[in-house]
Parts: sequence; structure tokens; C-alpha cells
Amino acid sequence: MKMFKSIPALLIAIVALVVINALASLAHKRYDLTQDQRYTLSDPAKDVLDQIQSPLIVDVFLEGDFPAEFKRLQNETRYLLEEINDYNPNIKFAFSKPVEEGANPDQIAQQFADFGMQPVNLTVKKNGKETQERIFPYATANHNDKAVPISLFKNIMGAPREQVVYASIQNLEYQFIDGFNKLINAKSKRIAVLRDNGELPDARIADMFRTLGETYSIAPFPMDAVEKDAEKALKALNNTFDLIVVAKPTKAFTDAQKYVLDQYTMNGGNSLWLLDAVAMETDSLRNESGQTLSFPRELNLNDMFFKYGVRINPLLIKDLYSAPLSLASGDGSQSQYTELPWFYQPLVVAPNTHPINTNIERPIKFEYANQLEVLKTAPDVRKTVLLGSSVLTQLEGVPKVISLEQIDIEPDPKQFSAGPQPLAVLLEGTFESAFTNRVLPVKTEDVRFRESGITPSKMVVISDGDIIANALDPKGRPLELGFDYLTRTQYGNKEFLQNTVNYLLDDTGLINIRSKEIALPFLDVQKTAVTLPTWQALTIGLPLVSLGIFGFIFYSLRKRKYAR
Repeated sequence: MKMFKSIPALLIAIVALVVINALASLAHKRYDLTQDQRYTLSDPAKDVLDQIQSPLIVDVFLEGDFPAEFKRLQNETRYLLEEINDYNPNIKFAFSKPVEEGANPDQIAQQFADFGMQPVNLTVKKNGKETQERIFPYATANHNDKAVPISLFKNIMGAPREQVVYASIQNLEYQFIDGFNKLINAKSKRIAVLRDNGELPDARIADMFRTLGETYSIAPFPMDAVEKDAEKALKALNNTFDLIVVAKPTKAFTDAQKYVLDQYTMNGGNSLWLLDAVAMETDSLRNESGQTLSFPRELNLNDMFFKYGVRINPLLIKDLYSAPLSLASGDGSQSQYTELPWFYQPLVVAPNTHPINTNIERPIKFEYANQLEVLKTAPDVRKTVLLGSSVLTQLEGVPKVISLEQIDIEPDPKQFSAGPQPLAVLLEGTFESAFTNRVLPVKTEDVRFRESGITPSKMVVISDGDIIANALDPKGRPLELGFDYLTRTQYGNKEFLQNTVNYLLDDTGLINIRSKEIALPFLDVQKTAVTLPTWQALTIGLPLVSLGIFGFIFYSLRKRKYAR
């Protein structure tokens, strides 16, 4: 009878438990208790996720047995996607093994490579033996019959595996949100790449614009059109393009071309200038004499930039903190390459002082950079030095004969006393025209001359054109920007320029996501080896001692109790 009386109470408890769980599933809340809010999506990420109104499927190729560091990457990727799915249930994800049992690994690797996803080879220690394993740290995002690859691995040449994994995890949110943004947003911003003034050829800028082309529309703009019809060219720039890129011109600009570019800025256009005030190339040194003459390069832009607040002086930057130059010795198949510091190739570590510079792990390589002087002109323009040389810098005037023999000369630190020199400057604000109170070189009927900007605009001036130039492999194919083929070193040029273009086009959301910093604790292998006996004693010996003491006390108490 008592059993039947308790049934209603049991039913009430069951019903209450079901109701509580149902309510919890409808109104649940996730709490991020990490100090750096690692699992909290940033506001720019939420803005992109809010735009996804139909199913978006993410396939992650990180299923399987991985080394401990990549297991961490796998887990962090899963945690992030769970948070994204919780915020927007339209986004589904699944983990899968890229190479199933019985499949041909080489064939799978080729399929991945065809989609722009190169496998990563790892050296793994198993049972005291080193084996080579191939992993595919990628994902694909699929939405409305479109798919984009998403790299989960940020390769840093020569860096320890822990540092590579840390940088990859740091970059996860940016990579996924950037991929989603490419899927759901059309290429609404347009970039003009100026031509006809001796700029870098297409093959030397292919990698940068191939990457930018995934997000923006890219088109060449012939400056010769200015000579034919300046007004039509100005209208085309003003009405079509949001940014112009000038990549290492070698021919002087005419006054008509300068006028069109100046008025484009006055109408709110943004620009990225990569300029050399000195003519000097490393390839010119690879001759029998091993030397060449460096000399000033006149681009007829000084008066315009003076009005904007900067000036590029024909002075070469030499920096003790520099990238090496590979020199061959021997003939034919017996050739050997030696890497020696070449002070004309400054290496710049990006300071975390501006969103453009944030989280660029690798130094940025310059080649024969020039002094970029920040002037007191243009008081309404805010000037921000983005990159600069180190304290141990020397300024070298031209014309000057530069010889490979200099590489063997021990540098005198006293000569490198010029201090840090600006190499990249951001200019923001309302600019004054360089043609104010001057006779205009062209007349325009429908587009009136503006003495000052009608709206604030932005430009970045970099005193080195080669910062955007990718190398070519022996077959003439473009390599990734920032990769030195001979030294097998990867530099941070690409990340810096990507951030620069994002900022100039007001895609600050992507920069802010990239700027998010997280702190991941990794095991210190050397410290672990030293402290291993201590931890073994604490984790194994201490519990046994504690158990022995407890048993002795328990036995003594029982003996005293039952001995009476």
C-alpha cells in the first residue's frame, strides 16, 4: 500500500524533471569562463553570422589520430564550431577523415591540391621511430552551391610545432568568418591596379591579388588612358573603384596622370602606394663583377606627397637586423649556397600599435627600402607610422656602387646610428590638392576641380615596391608572397598587405577578428623532463603514503574500539 502511495510523488518528480529539461533546452546559456574569452565570438564575427539565413555546411578534415599539438588544434576547431552553431543553427559542421581505408593517399592529396589545399607532412615519433605522416588541416564551407576552402593551419617556416599550432588556433575565428564572408557577400569593393608606368609585371604580384581576388574585384587600370581622355579616366576611377594600388612604378608620372590621381583622392578615393626612390635590384648584382650602380629614380611625385604630408628620399636603408642573401659557390651540380646577412634587406617586426599590424607573427622583409620622411605639412591629415627600421640603421646616399664584396665586411655598429626610420605610413583625413593655386594640366568639363577632399580618405605609402613582389620558382611560376625560395623562409609581407587593404576598404571587422588574442598553455618539454621525478612522487607516491596513513589510523581506531 505504501508503494502505491509513493507513485504520485514519483510521477510528479519525473514530470518536473522533463519540464525543467525542456525549458533548459529552449532557454539555455553558454558561459565562457576563460580569462581571454577564447570561446566568445567577436562582434564582427556575429555580424557575418547574422547574414546566414539558409543552411551552410562546414566539412572539417581533422578526424583521426594526430600528434598532441594537432589534437589541440582539432579540439579548438570543434569548440569554435560548436559556439558558431549555437549562435546560428543554420551552420552545421562535421569532422571526417580525408583518407578513408583503402583509398589512394596520393590521389586524395592531388584532389585537395586542385582545390588549393596543400597537405602538410609531419615527422611523428612512434615507439622510438620517426615516421612521416600526411595531414590535411583544412575545412570547406558550402552554401548555395558555392564552396570555399578554409585553411586551419598557419605555416611558419622554421618555427617549433607548438608555435605553429598556437598561431593556427589564434587564427581560427578569422579563417572561418573570412570564409563565410566570401560565400555570402558578393565582391562589392573594387580595386584598380595601375598600369603603364613600368609597374611590377603580373607574375610578380600574382599571389597577392589572387588572394585579394577571393574577396574583392580586381581590375587593371591603364594610365595611358589619361593622356587620351583625362576626364573620362577620372570618371572611371571615381565611379568604379574604391582603392587604387600602385606597385613599384619605374617611369615618371605625367602631370596629367598626377592630376587624375590627386582628384581621385579629393573625391574620397583610397590608395596604396609602393614606391622606390632608388633604382636597385639584387638581380643586377648577379654578374661577373658582382656589383652595380644604384641611382635615384625620378617618379615626379614629390610635390604631390609633400602636400599630403610625406616625402620619400633617395636614401637607401641599411639595417643590422636584416634578411640573409644566398650566394652560390662552386660550379654546376657542385654548387653550394651560403646565407649571409645582407643589410639592404631590413627585417621589420610589426608592432601591435595599430589594427593593421596586429598578430603578424613573422617579420616583414624589405628590399632596398628608402627613407620615408613624415612632414609637418597637411595638418588635417593624421599620420601613423606602421613600420620602421630598427635602432641600428644606416642611411646611404646614392648614386653609389653596391658590390657583393660588402657582404664579407664586418659591420661597424657606430655607422648604424641613424635610429629607426619610417618605412610605411598611414595617412587619414581630408587632403588638400597638390594642384591648388597652380595651372591645371588638364581641363575637365563635367568633373570640377576640388581644392580639398569632399570626404575623408585614406592612403598608405610604403617606401619599397618589392614588399608586394612574390618570387618565382625555377619554372617561372609565382610562389606565395613572402616566401624566399633559396632560404626556404616565410616572411609576413602577405599578412601585412592583406590587413592594409582590409583597412583601406573599411573591412575593419576582419582585422578586429584577426586582432583577437588568446592565451594557450603548452607543455614545456624541457621543464617537464627536469621536474618529472617531483611530479611522479606527488602523483604516485603521495597518494600511497596518504592511503597508508589513513589505513594505519583506521586500524588503530578499530583495534582500540574492539579491544575493550
